[in-house]
Amino acid sequence: MPYEPPTHTVERSIRATTGAKIVAGVDEVGRGAWAGPVTVCAAVTGLRRPPPGLTDSKLISPKRRTELAGRLEQWVTSHALGHASPEEIDQLGMTAALRLAAVRALDALPVRPDAIILDGKHNYLGLPWQVRTVIKGDQSCVAVAAASVIAKVRRDAMMAELQGEFGDFGFAANAGYPSPVHKAALEEWGPTPYHRLSWSYLDALPQWRHLKKVRVSAEAAALESGGQLGFEF
Repeated sequence: MPYEPPTHTVERSIRATTGAKIVAGVDEVGRGAWAGPVTVCAAVTGLRRPPPGLTDSKLISPKRRTELAGRLEQWVTSHALGHASPEEIDQLGMTAALRLAAVRALDALPVRPDAIILDGKHNYLGLPWQVRTVIKGDQSCVAVAAASVIAKVRRDAMMAELQGEFGDFGFAANAGYPSPVHKAALEEWGPTPYHRLSWSYLDALPQWRHLKKVRVSAEAAALESGGQLGFEF
């Protein structure tokens, strides 16, 4: 399916209106998975022309995505990844876990960005970061699209490494997301140490329901309701 390639339009706007010199694109992968971490990539690209074929990672075939990620990791000015573990997701809730992973990625960059382009409509980063949220930013913004592809390929590779230990769960194919194979393995064997135990999939597994964890953090509950963590510019 044809698509419009991403541009630097949003980054140019941020630079012009705020004086920011370093703008990072940020995107996540793993939000809806049953198992594995949530992974965030922060990428700084400058205003250079990206490799051809760059777009939202979900629109690219796995083979092409892997090839493109290898090129992008050499092409970007800098990039870094951050992860929040299943245990942290269970304890904090997804929104706070996303922030944790994103801050870890941003802190790992060699130079702190002046501004962030964040994929989606909710600002889960908040202060002190200057954040511009962009719906479908992984399709329209070069830096966010680059972060999308790198994050997806790197997390998929992490999950594939678990295939040898937990072959029945099909992690190499489903990356911890819902699938018939994944569900069947859960029904027979129960969750692995890499599963999120606060997720609702356990409600449909009576024999394993006793393992479900309930978050008690008021802050996490407030964040999960969809509140913003900071002001956008």
